[in-house]
Amino acid sequence: MKNEMVHTLTESFEGHAQQTDNGVEFWLGRDLQHLLGYTKWDNFLNVISKAKTACEVSGYDIADHFADVGKMVELGSGSQREIGDIILTRYACYLVAQNGNPAKQEIAFAQTYFAMQTRKAELIEQRLLETERVTARKKLSATEKELSGVIFEQTGGNQNFALIRSKGDTALFGKSTKAMKAQWLVPDNRPLADFAPTIILKAKDFATEITIHNAREQAMNREQQISQEHVTNNEAVRQTLLSRGIRPETLPPAEDVKKVERRLATAEKKALTKPDGLDDHE
Repeated sequence: MKNEMVHTLTESFEGHAQQTDNGVEFWLGRDLQHLLGYTKWDNFLNVISKAKTACEVSGYDIADHFADVGKMVELGSGSQREIGDIILTRYACYLVAQNGNPAKQEIAFAQTYFAMQTRKAELIEQRLLETERVTARKKLSATEKELSGVIFEQTGGNQNFALIRSKGDTALFGKSTKAMKAQWLVPDNRPLADFAPTIILKAKDFATEITIHNAREQAMNREQQISQEHVTNNEAVRQTLLSRGIRPETLPPAEDVKKVERRLATAEKKALTKPDGLDDHE
């Protein structure tokens, strides 16, 4: 397929895209029919039917991606009549293309086009999840720093903060920090939290926030008091996780958060120089 045709087809697909009031992108079936090289609506409806089946088999609600609508068309006499049409989401278009006749040049292009667009959506979702984890890690660092400050202010020293944090880990995981590092293959010189999944980062942060709150509210002035408070809070958070079927010590480690942070920073720099691209080779 020549580059000029690829460019033309891309512009055609994007040019026919519309948006709902809620900002959801969609195509009308009768527009897509012609974009995909189908002359007869009935033949195209057969392809749409197969796409609906694929949608259902994939576990998605057909109504969320295929919606029947009517629209008025001009007749030769100048009068109008209503004909049936279908609103198709981008995912629906992808399924239609996958179930079309691959011998058609338009279908061959559409299969690649919508697959690429779907992959971009997956990459965006993955990037959002990575950003959430990096943010959670930074938040935990800030909260732990605040707790260290509270201990110093209220007890006159915080030299045992690392030990208090470790006791919290034992209460949360049911295993020591050292044991979890060995299990997750965390280097000795790196914090366990740098390899913790997002839910664990948020769990640790929540327990630490409670410790800070209670230490201040109850004016705890002994390190042992605050240490026991931290253990109690981590045990409580652990019980909450267990009650929801989440066993912290059996979760797999996440990717080194420092590596994720560098990747996100690199992607941001690339986005500034190439705003329409989304690199998936990192």
